[in-house]
Amino acid sequence: MEYWEHDTNPLLRFYHKHWPAFLLALLCLVLFFAANDRLLITDPVESNYVQTAKEMLASGDWLSPRIYGNYWYDKPWLFYGELLVAFSWFGETSFAARFFPALFGVIGVLQTYWFAQKLYNRKIGFLSGLIMATTVEYFYLAKAVITDMTLFVAMDGALMLFYIAKTENRPRLYYAAYILAGIAILTKGPVGLVLPGLIILAYLLGNRDGHTLCHMKLVRGILLALAVAALWYYPMVQLHGQAFLDGFIGVHNVLRATVSEHPRNNTWWYYFLIFIIGCFPWSLSLPWLWKKHKKVLLERLRHHTFWRSLDDRQRFLFLWAGVTWLFFECMATKYPTYTFPYLPPLAIGLACSLHTLEAEYWAKRLAAGLALVFVVLSYTVAVPLCRQASAWDAAQLMKVYRLPSVPVYIYGGRYPVSFTTYSDIPAPRLVTRERLAEMRPEGISWNAKNMMPFQTIEDLPEEGHMLVLVDDSSQKDFLQTLPGQWHKVGEGGRWAVWARKA
Repeated sequence: MEYWEHDTNPLLRFYHKHWPAFLLALLCLVLFFAANDRLLITDPVESNYVQTAKEMLASGDWLSPRIYGNYWYDKPWLFYGELLVAFSWFGETSFAARFFPALFGVIGVLQTYWFAQKLYNRKIGFLSGLIMATTVEYFYLAKAVITDMTLFVAMDGALMLFYIAKTENRPRLYYAAYILAGIAILTKGPVGLVLPGLIILAYLLGNRDGHTLCHMKLVRGILLALAVAALWYYPMVQLHGQAFLDGFIGVHNVLRATVSEHPRNNTWWYYFLIFIIGCFPWSLSLPWLWKKHKKVLLERLRHHTFWRSLDDRQRFLFLWAGVTWLFFECMATKYPTYTFPYLPPLAIGLACSLHTLEAEYWAKRLAAGLALVFVVLSYTVAVPLCRQASAWDAAQLMKVYRLPSVPVYIYGGRYPVSFTTYSDIPAPRLVTRERLAEMRPEGISWNAKNMMPFQTIEDLPEEGHMLVLVDDSSQKDFLQTLPGQWHKVGEGGRWAVWARKA
């Protein structure tokens, strides 16, 4: 009998039973919400989500994502819905934009604790939660205004519920797993069902377990997941038809899987580097783990007994991490956050390796120290970095110097959507006619992401008052390209505001 079962007070008994979860929740609330009200919305990614939600809120249409007045099929509805709810509750602020990523960050740590203590014990669960919460990638994504943390909770939660349903013979949990897979589809698309399905299939095939495959409510479960997803996908197809299918399925799923959006990332070592950086500082334990397990591992590989030597829990965790890595390695587009769902099995595996009192002692103190460091960095480093990566300062300058009738344009650099977010000025991007022909968002190509307004340089009037936001790296080129006498109004972040008088 556990010590807490002797408590006569039910509240004390509940606390003593679940104190690791309470401690993890408190730590994560402080860690993930620290400085969120001061972290400005950054370009190029966060501002797309925020601007889309702002326009949806302003239009009164909470169903169809839109940006710069154009329907926008980049991501499914759920994350935009979170932003809409947060903006309705807290106003259109940085805190509101970062509220649900931080909240789901807390939930993700707690569900990993729950799963790990189910597999092993509360000590392993607590260590797993500590390790995961204090990795660089998890800390970042619990604050970033992007879909990954919501997807993480839904998709990894589905995998956890599947395994508990199987091992504890609780068939109703299969349905809960399918519902979470449907929510994952509503968060980022088909990957929310495909990736967990591949992990589960690999696990069952590896165990030669056809029995579970026949009893996991497969047909009804998939239909249930699709029914959850259809709550948004069906009305979108009815309203927008082929344009939605071409944009969402064609560009943002099929094209992303087959044509690299970021060719420079196409190296075999890319995700290994992301692991080293994203799981820092815990990824530095690799040499220690290799030294500790090298002899046994090589022996098992030599005698082809590696798979048989693993217990069922280890097999599931191994394939969870391995299939996730392999799946995204095979995708044409590689992105830093894609392999994020493999973090729970890695954290649980490392926690299991810290079975000595000395290792556990140092791991807990390292995690506590990291949490303190991350909170301090949130205020001292993240705040100025976000300001540098945002066009907030330029937007304030523009509000001061711009008259209502004066046009505003953007020149050079990556288009700063955050400028419109903070100024409410939809400034067209200045390009040549030739460049515009290359960038038009037509057909199934990466040009479909170019939803911002455009203005050709050749069609600008040679005289007249106007303001132009110019990227730091394009200042000289700007002065040589655009006619007229220009003077610099001011600078903000990596942008300078230039004015031409009539």
